[in-house]
Amino acid sequence: MTVVALVFTGIAVLLHGYIFVMESLQWTAPRTRATFGTSAQEAEATREMAFNQGFYNLFLAIVAAVGMGFTAFGDAGIGLALVLAGAGSMVAAGLILLISSPDKARAALIQLTPPLIGCAALVIARL
Repeated sequence: MTVVALVFTGIAVLLHGYIFVMESLQWTAPRTRATFGTSAQEAEATREMAFNQGFYNLFLAIVAAVGMGFTAFGDAGIGLALVLAGAGSMVAAGLILLISSPDKARAALIQLTPPLIGCAALVIARL
């Protein structure tokens, strides 16, 4: 079950790393604007907000990735705590998106499903 947890947490880490790139580095690019459904004017007006938000995603990914490292190669207790903090926050953010913007349900589910499976599998593995 630990392997399942690490695979799904790894998917979440990669996804949130990609979200960081889109939000913080490519926010005004046509492809990113199409992904988020924003116009050039909206993207320019929200550039600073997106830059900041992208770093939140990066930091969550880093915490979860370090937790994966501890889980696989170090102290499993520290690993569990870090995975639950990083990936658990990804799940919480996805739930907030789902609740606050039901029209973005697909994006919310993409954001929250891999870390949810990763967290659940890791907790089950530790029982």
